[in-house]
Amino acid sequence: MTFFDFCAHTFTKARKPLNPHVARLYQLAQQPSRRVVGLMSGTSLDGLDVALCCVHGHGTSTKLELEQFTTVPYSDTVRHRIRQVFAQPQVSLEYLTLLHPWIGQLHADMVLDCLRAWQVPPEAVDLLASHGQTVFHAPHHQHQQPDFAGRSATLQLGDGDQLAVRTGIITVSDFRQKHVAAGGEGAPLATYGDYLLLSSSTEARVLLNLGGIANFTFLPRLGDASLLPFSTDAGPGNTLLDATVRQRLPELAYDEGGKLAAAGKVHAGLLAHLLNASFFTAPVPKTTGPELFSAAYVRQAQERTQTQHLPLEDLLATLTEVSAAGVALALEQTCGKQPALAIYASGGGVHNAALLAALQRRLPACTFATTSSLGVPPDAKEAILFALLANETVAGTPLAVPLAGIPAVLCGKISLPA
Repeated sequence: MTFFDFCAHTFTKARKPLNPHVARLYQLAQQPSRRVVGLMSGTSLDGLDVALCCVHGHGTSTKLELEQFTTVPYSDTVRHRIRQVFAQPQVSLEYLTLLHPWIGQLHADMVLDCLRAWQVPPEAVDLLASHGQTVFHAPHHQHQQPDFAGRSATLQLGDGDQLAVRTGIITVSDFRQKHVAAGGEGAPLATYGDYLLLSSSTEARVLLNLGGIANFTFLPRLGDASLLPFSTDAGPGNTLLDATVRQRLPELAYDEGGKLAAAGKVHAGLLAHLLNASFFTAPVPKTTGPELFSAAYVRQAQERTQTQHLPLEDLLATLTEVSAAGVALALEQTCGKQPALAIYASGGGVHNAALLAALQRRLPACTFATTSSLGVPPDAKEAILFALLANETVAGTPLAVPLAGIPAVLCGKISLPA
């Protein structure tokens, strides 16, 4: 018996009216499909991805139709406020406390604006699935707090109650905490949705997300019992590239198309030092974030290799090679040397020609495409996957399929409207 079945049975037996929001959840769990808005804002801080999805069924029978998608850009003010606490070891507790509901209200207003533009009333949406804004990621192998040795934690801001009350839509949020509670590191969570939506009976697939941090899901061919699906972070994706451009050229947010990097030359000594970070040889699955792959990481490597005056183009070319090498090393750790795999990329990095070229050089036996060839727009993929997670929270059960290193749990907290 599910939680919602139990509630319905209990209240019916007691002849008391069921709380209308709980009754609504029970109804949603029984429906053949649910309309879900998935929200995602990554470490690049470029904006909020908003995906309006119709999700049919649940579990391995899940089908999804993307009805609408857009990215609502963050203003400079929003980015500035988030960067006050983003990946910072010490922050104002008062500021952090105030930022949490403020981001929830901001995201709620962005959702309402999107729904108005799409001419979809809020009452026509069954669920909001909000990832929130990650501001600190502390896997057990990365943080430096002896009092919490062996413990992982992660923090996303954007209070789900603010979203639910402001939009009037039942909201599922804070997905990563259940993963941590069940023994994971809170990331990557893409494995669940990738498995449900993108598994294939004809080929093994790698779903590569080139966001601020690069991560991938390996999906063996359905029916191949010798391998298990798994997911891991691979290292920096765009985070070092974007931060370097902002530092050197404040008028730019990123290296559009990788044009600056393509004009540069890789510095072999600096590359070797950057790849000497213990993360790259740590066993998989593993997670990381801008807390490790930061401006300080680059600055220290440049000081030790006396490359502080390296031209910007050469520095970006070298950092691009770090991102590509991290992906290749993680794939080799799990799939063997020179793996011949079908790789489908998503995330902002798919627009960086220099990064894609570096990946192809590092993985010459692999075939590359974007997830658009699988019917999933690359920029919308993560928002879609959180819509799937919310659908499972309300209508599904913990995945019974074996996922290597990934707890079989339902993620997300449910916030009810006022």
